Amino acid sequence: MSKILTVEYPDMLPDSLHMSQDEFEHEARLSMAVKLFEMGKLSSGQAAKLAGIPRIHFLYELGRFGVSSVQVTAGELEEDVAVARRAYDRHQQQPGH
Repeated sequence: MSKILTVEYPDMLPDSLHMSQDEFEHEARLSMAVKLFEMGKLSSGQAAKLAGIPRIHFLYELGRFGVSSVQVTAGELEEDVAVARRAYDRHQQQPGH
């Protein structure tokens, strides 16, 4: 089941942005999906569905908004670095390295 969100905007807004009404509404929907993805509220698949586009297209569009397709928290990044450091240390302790 789906819900409908209605957003009021001035009639002239699409024209002032040099867009058709359809282009403006698509861009607004995409912008909302990108922001929710950036905030970590939606996965890329969920955000793509909200935007009404295929996931691969959504991931491509992220670059236009200056948003990375890889959303990693500081804690996750620190853990990844720690795991890599332990693997490197183990490798260095092997004979011949």
